[in-house]
Amino acid sequence: MENFKVLSFQEGDNASHGTSLQGYINATYNQLIELLGKPTYDKPSGDNKIQVEWVVEYKGDFFTIYDWKTYSRQSTENGLSTFNVGGTTNAFDFIQEVESQINK
Repeated sequence: MENFKVLSFQEGDNASHGTSLQGYINATYNQLIELLGKPTYDKPSGDNKIQVEWVVEYKGDFFTIYDWKTYSRQSTENGLSTFNVGGTTNAFDFIQEVESQINK
């Protein structure tokens, strides 16, 4: 976890603007909680398309990890095994790092 900094709600607000889909992380909600802790955004988005979202700083870049269109916190927590990754730069290294930490 030393390579990641999960941002607080206040910090994440500015860092997540302008990100777009860069890839996917194969992980469950519980695995992400264990690795990253509580999500930056722990309440559904206004349009209910996102239930949880982590905003993470990794090597000076910001990435988001979020569920997409599950429309249900229960589905996200109990059935989802692939989360979207957003960013403003290529997320390949970030995704590999997260998945390697989860698979330890």
